[in-house]
Amino acid sequence: MAVMNLISTINHTLDVELERDDSVVVFGEDVGLEGGVFRATVGLQKKYGEKRVFDTPLAESAIVGTAVGMAINGLRPVAEIQFSGFIYPAYNQIISHVARMRNRTRGRLHLPMVIRMPHGGGIKALEHHSESLDTLLGHIPGLKVVTPSTPYDAKGLLLSAIRDDDPVIFLEPSKIYRAFKQEVPEEDYTIPIGKAKVLKEGTDVTVVTWGAYVHEALKADKLLTEEGIQAEIIDLRTISPIDRDTIIESVQKTGRFVVIHEAAKSFGPGAELIALVNEGAFLHLEAPPTRLAGFDVTIPIPRGEHHYFMDAQRMAAGIKKVVHY
Repeated sequence: MAVMNLISTINHTLDVELERDDSVVVFGEDVGLEGGVFRATVGLQKKYGEKRVFDTPLAESAIVGTAVGMAINGLRPVAEIQFSGFIYPAYNQIISHVARMRNRTRGRLHLPMVIRMPHGGGIKALEHHSESLDTLLGHIPGLKVVTPSTPYDAKGLLLSAIRDDDPVIFLEPSKIYRAFKQEVPEEDYTIPIGKAKVLKEGTDVTVVTWGAYVHEALKADKLLTEEGIQAEIIDLRTISPIDRDTIIESVQKTGRFVVIHEAAKSFGPGAELIALVNEGAFLHLEAPPTRLAGFDVTIPIPRGEHHYFMDAQRMAAGIKKVVHY
């Protein structure tokens, strides 16, 4: 096994698919010569040439629109958006064409394409560089939305995404690009899209989160364990489609539910998950399902972002309120 961080795993996985499948192409702003702003694609253009790994103009709508045309005509494009906050010019393409092509053509055409982008905050970046777009993307029928929390998951999920015959949005938590390393098998493996992972079993409360917050939640769990609280920690992994069965089965066992996410609280994915729990496990609940989420403000730029993002202490405090309700 190789030991890799998240960003090197993305690079390795793209390398694997470019070598395995000649229909895979990788492109975006600075993706080719420079290897991307985070160096996720470094070395790939030199290895596979400018026809398969190439730079684009600074035009997100054109990047996604080009990917649509490529996918219709037999390629498997992997388009990179430099930061998720830059996706807005391409949102029309995503809603109008990417998500609807199979439905529009009654299944005659499909789009085997992936849109990758750094996601979330915590890197002290500028405006539009720390967006959490879980809701804006997860709400659109016809899209699969994935976000890994570890290098191991990143490879398995990205391979599944590239090989999927429908469009997948692949959100990469930029905060943990280089935060830690993990053993990642060099051989081929996939992780099913739409399947959550129970990271730790517990009996007192179900805690669901994803992306960079998974690691803070695990730190919070250690604080809770010191006080005798046994939390069940679930990494959602796929924002859409949601793994309903895993969540419902867990809440039926624990009787309590907390969802933690970076995105603003109002109209966020936490509300959808709470509705899911109320519909599927209401008679098992011993406390109101609760959201621990971002404030309803634009994510602050560098010097203020620590007020927005939750740490393990804040998470643990919120979970304890539910347990002691």
